[in-house]
Amino acid sequence: MSREPAILRPDAITPRERGGGARTYPLVNARIGSERTLSGITEFEPGAAIALHFHNCEETVLVLVGDAVAEIAGVEHALGATDTTWIPAGVHHRFRNASPTARMRIYFTYASIDATRTVVATGLTTRIDEEHGVALD
Repeated sequence: MSREPAILRPDAITPRERGGGARTYPLVNARIGSERTLSGITEFEPGAAIALHFHNCEETVLVLVGDAVAEIAGVEHALGATDTTWIPAGVHHRFRNASPTARMRIYFTYASIDATRTVVATGLTTRIDEEHGVALD
């Protein structure tokens, strides 16, 4: 594992398909030497959404491109480029692309290398780095 600084180029990273028109580009993680944070970019096709879920740590999400709806603790918020959320651990939330014609992209950061996601509908909990195919063996 490297402990050197890294330049990450999302266009050179194969995204991880998440289903339903969403895909994630893993960026900062243990494979590049991070000991504390995870980050990446998720891209949403028009109308795509991710399931209502929560994490075991804080998350920050920045809208890079497009029009998003963030449902946080049961309240929907319209977001545009550069709008940013901070979501405490345990708070139910999800994001969806509000546009019927254009892609939307978000940049996310988790405050723990051991971040997990629990889907509210199923109770299934997975490690974020395993979802993104970057867990260390």
